[in-house]
Amino acid sequence: MCLAVPGKLISAEEIGDNRLGMVDLGGQQRQVFLDFIPEARVGEYVLVHAGFAISRLDEEEAEQTYHLLERIGMIETGAQAPETPLSTGQG
Repeated sequence: MCLAVPGKLISAEEIGDNRLGMVDLGGQQRQVFLDFIPEARVGEYVLVHAGFAISRLDEEEAEQTYHLLERIGMIETGAQAPETPLSTGQG
């Protein structure tokens, strides 16, 4: 099963022809490609799949997604969904 996970963009930079960003995925930081959504800005939430940010979403949508993933047992979030680590260890 493929899973896209919301994360908060904490930094972005141009490296060669690519735009890369560091994304906080519920407490785990991962570098992702931002080439599919060049309009993404630091502080915004993005949906990440297979190392690529594939769309932007607002904070409310990100929190709702974390809660839904928790309900189906894919992650453990606790009280502050976007701030706590993912239980799957994948990102």
